[in-house]
Amino acid sequence: LNSIGIVTFYLTYLLCLMLGITCVALVAHWNYSYRGGFAWDGSVKQFNWHPVFMVTGMVVLYGNAAVVYRIPLTWGHNKLPWKLLHAGLLLLSFVLSVIGLCAVFDYHNANHTANLYSLHSWVGICTTALFTAQWVMGFTAFLLPCTPTTARALVKPAHVWMGGIILVLGIVSCISGINEKLFFAL
Repeated sequence: LNSIGIVTFYLTYLLCLMLGITCVALVAHWNYSYRGGFAWDGSVKQFNWHPVFMVTGMVVLYGNAAVVYRIPLTWGHNKLPWKLLHAGLLLLSFVLSVIGLCAVFDYHNANHTANLYSLHSWVGICTTALFTAQWVMGFTAFLLPCTPTTARALVKPAHVWMGGIILVLGIVSCISGINEKLFFAL
């Protein structure tokens, strides 16, 4: 990759980072200003945490974690710090996603609403399950020093491929969830 390609990569990455932050800010603003705000008391205000945490975790942090390991700055250097940053961002993404799921499940249970009643909820829970399996497999294959190099080489293509699929599923889940909420609200 030449210097123009590297500059283009970083400018595109910066644009995506700004769009991600804007997306989280707009989802938080939507839920705060137009959906009544936030609380953790079983009310609709508790539900409002769900889209904020899921967009932040499953789209913004997950997407950044996928890219951070591939940036040109890492080429030809020790990969361990970048692997740890990749795994750490994904772990934070996972934690926020679990908190987002707790918010919606607690809200549904407090209001005697069925859980997992829509396509959005099933795509979302399957995405989170795949993400969990992917994180555990990635940790086992790439961060445990006892994992043989041949096993890492065998797992890597599936890990990269599944990471992309999970990111797309996370985006699909977020878009379908926001559309579902707007449909119910209107």
